[in-house]
Amino acid sequence: MPEYSKHPDTLWAPWRLSYIKGNDETGVLPDPDTWRPDADKSCFLCRAAALPKSYDRDIGVVDRTDQSVVILNRYPYTNGHLLIAPLKHQATLPDINASVLLDLQQLLAIWCQRLTRTLEAQGFNIGLNLGQVAGAGVPGHLHWHLVPRWPGDVNF
Repeated sequence: MPEYSKHPDTLWAPWRLSYIKGNDETGVLPDPDTWRPDADKSCFLCRAAALPKSYDRDIGVVDRTDQSVVILNRYPYTNGHLLIAPLKHQATLPDINASVLLDLQQLLAIWCQRLTRTLEAQGFNIGLNLGQVAGAGVPGHLHWHLVPRWPGDVNF
């Protein structure tokens, strides 16, 4: 019997293994001229912001505005787990101007509605991890997790 099956209190999520091992590249790189001046070239959210819309499907971008991007989480807690981030590489809430913050909140509301309609989500966890000690996987680029929930789900 595999070792993981002996521990029912341990979540076994093999689809997250490449993330844990730090092997999290899409293989799609933007043209050097399309990077934002504030971009961190090692940041997948900055990469999504720099790539043209023609790559959106390849990298999991489902929506974008002139200030924000909505991307599928490559290692989701549940189906429909989205990341909503500003295009600019910013680490803290005070760094974000009011119009970008409003845009991000509007996208959260829009995507809650869309996921309720399309996936019949019964609720949501919406989270923001500020700083590495708070669990931020990308501490330099602020982003919200939008996680759809259903009665009895155990994926979180």
